[in-house]
Amino acid sequence: MHVFAGLDNREIADALGISEKTVEAHLRSAFTKLGLRSRAQLAAYVARSSE
Repeated sequence: MHVFAGLDNREIADALGISEKTVEAHLRSAFTKLGLRSRAQLAAYVARSSE
């Protein structure tokens, strides 16, 4: 996952060929659905989920 790798929204958008606003929208949606508040929490969630 790009967030877990430490990429910022612009770098993620460029890597995926989408707009930065779309990246922001997807992250906001993920934070809401998972009950998270930050990129750090999302990265920790991904790390725990991949164990």
